[in-house]
Amino acid sequence: MSDLPRVRPDTPCVAVCSTTFDDVCRGCGRTVNEVAHWVFMTDEEKTIVWERITAEGYPKRRG
Repeated sequence: MSDLPRVRPDTPCVAVCSTTFDDVCRGCGRTVNEVAHWVFMTDEEKTIVWERITAEGYPKRRG
């Protein structure tokens, strides 16, 4: 494995925002609170969110 940091986009957003019927976006997997506070979160907090959402199969990117 490399000692280089993992490169991720600035945000998990995939422009498929949908939190109409639940508290989790169907595009990126973040909660409404996480989406609203993303720009204020520390790198450590963002890493925790990234690890959770990728383990859950998000973000749902077309490809």
